Amino acid sequence: MTETIKIRCKSTKKIVNIEKGSSLFEIFSKLNLQTPLPPVCAKVNNQVQSMDTTLYYDSDVEFLDLKSDSGSRVYCHSLFFVLSKAVHDVFPGYPVMINIPVSNGYYCYIKTGKKITTRDVDKVRRQMQKIIDAALPLKRLTALTEDAIKIFEKDDDPSKVKLLKSLGTIYTNYCELDGYVDFYYGALVSNTSELKLFGLEKYYDGMLLRTPSRQNPEVLGEFIKQPKMFEIFKEQHRWQEILGVTTVGDFNNAVLTGHATDLINISEALQEKKISQVADMITCKKGVKVVLISGPSSSGKTTFSKRLSLQLVVNGKRPVPVSLDDYFVDRTRTPLDEKGDYDYESLYALDLKLLNKQLNQLFAGKEVELPRYDFKDGTSKPSGRKLKLGPDDILVLEGIHALNPELTKDIADENKFRIYASALTSILLDWHNYIHTTDNRLLRRIIRDHKYRGITAEQTILRWPSVRAGENKWIFPYQENADVMFNTALLFEIGVIKSQAEPLLEQVPQNSPAYSEAYRLLKFLKYFKPIPNNEIPPTSLIREFLGGSSFNY
Repeated sequence: MTETIKIRCKSTKKIVNIEKGSSLFEIFSKLNLQTPLPPVCAKVNNQVQSMDTTLYYDSDVEFLDLKSDSGSRVYCHSLFFVLSKAVHDVFPGYPVMINIPVSNGYYCYIKTGKKITTRDVDKVRRQMQKIIDAALPLKRLTALTEDAIKIFEKDDDPSKVKLLKSLGTIYTNYCELDGYVDFYYGALVSNTSELKLFGLEKYYDGMLLRTPSRQNPEVLGEFIKQPKMFEIFKEQHRWQEILGVTTVGDFNNAVLTGHATDLINISEALQEKKISQVADMITCKKGVKVVLISGPSSSGKTTFSKRLSLQLVVNGKRPVPVSLDDYFVDRTRTPLDEKGDYDYESLYALDLKLLNKQLNQLFAGKEVELPRYDFKDGTSKPSGRKLKLGPDDILVLEGIHALNPELTKDIADENKFRIYASALTSILLDWHNYIHTTDNRLLRRIIRDHKYRGITAEQTILRWPSVRAGENKWIFPYQENADVMFNTALLFEIGVIKSQAEPLLEQVPQNSPAYSEAYRLLKFLKYFKPIPNNEIPPTSLIREFLGGSSFNY
C-alpha cells in the first residue's frame, strides 16, 4: 500500500493526500493548479525550497512565481550560476564578479586583466543560452567543509575559500552544474530550462545581466540609465579594495584577527571625509539656498542631514532645518491609496503651492510664518514660528520627495542642491553572491522599530512590501536627479546589526507570513562574525538604529 502525506495548499485552501516522497514539481502537477505563471519555487512550512525538493511529512505548501520576492530571488541566483558557468567555459581560469545592482540588472565583470569587448559578451551570452537549452539540472550537494574548501581551492576561488574557512561549520552545501561547482545561499531552480528569459550586454567596462520584469515576467525589466548610482558603488568598491575587505570572508578574517576596531575607525573616517566634501561642494556652489535630501526608508537620512549640517557650520554656513511633514494638506484633502486609506506618502499629500511660495519668499529676503500640521485632528495651522534667512543661512529639507522636481517646481535650479542618501551595501558574500541593499535597510528598520516604536520584527517585515512599493513609486525614479549620491552603509555594520537583529527575528512565529523572510535573514546573518557596538562613535550613522547617538531625533 502506498504511504501518503497530507499537503495543505495555500492557493486552494484545501488538504490533499499525496504520495510520500513526491517532489514539489509532482505535487504541483497533481494539484492541477491553474496559475498564470509556472512556479519557480515554493514555501514549505514557510521556508522557501527548490521545486525538486521531496516531501516526507505533512506540510503547508505555497507555490511562488516570478512576481514574488522569493521567486525573483531564486531566478536571479540561478541566472548567476549559469553566467558563472558560462564564463568558466568561455574564459577558463578567469573568474566573474557579480557585484552591483544597477540599471534594472546586475553589473558583472570578468577578471581577465584586459578590457572586455562586445564580442566577449556575445560569446558568454551564447554559452549561457546553450546551457539553458541543454536543460541541465542544478544540483545541491553536501560535503565536509574541509572537502568543500579543497574543491574551491582547486577552482581558484579564494572568496569562497575564505568564507568557508571563517564559518567553522562541519558540513557545507554547495551547488553543481554540469561538472562546475559553485556556492549559493538559498534555493535555486531545478533545471536550466526554467530560465526562459535573460539579457546580457556590454556595460561600461563589464557586462549587465538583465532579468525579467517583476510586473510582467514575460519581458525584461526596463533598462534605466543610472551613471551616478553606478559610480557611487564603484567608489565604495575602490575604498574596500584599499582596505582589503571586499567579501564577507575578508570581513570575518579581519574580525577574527582582531582588526574590527580598524574597520570601524577607517569606515567612519571615510564617511566623515565624504560628508565634508559634500559640504564643501554646497558651500562653493553660488546661489544655493536649500539642500534637498532624499532616500528610501532606513537610509540614515536624518543622521546624515545632522552631520552634514555640522560640516556646513564649519564652513561658515548656518543650516536651518525645515520639516516637510508640516506642509501636509488638511486630512480632508489627503489623497487615498488603492485600499481607500489616507496616502501620506503621496507627493500630493503636501501643500506644494504653499511650500514653493514660502521658499521663494524666504529666498527674496522676506519673513514667513511656517505652518504646523496637527496630526491629531489632521489640519494645517499657523505655527507662530517666524523665519527670515540671513546671508549665510541654508535651508535643509529632508524627505522622500525631496528629489522629485514637482516638489520645488517654482524654485530656480541654482538655488537647490540635491542629495540622494541610501544604504548601498557593497560588500559581497563572495564573488557570485552580492548582498541585497534592501536587506541592509530592512535589518536597520527591524531594530529601530523595536527599539523606538515598540513594533515587532514580524510587523516590520509584513509592512515592508508596502514601504518598498512607495519607494518604487516616489523615490527611486528621481534618484539620478541628485547632484551628489551618498552611501550611508558602513562596511562593518552588518556584523554589529547581527547581535541585535537575530533575537528579534527568532521571535517571528513559524505560522506567520513573515516567517520565511525572517528565516532567510537569520540564515544570511549566520555568515557574519559579530562585532560589539561599544567602539562605534556616538555620531555614527548606524547609531540612529542601534541607539546611543549623541544626536536628538
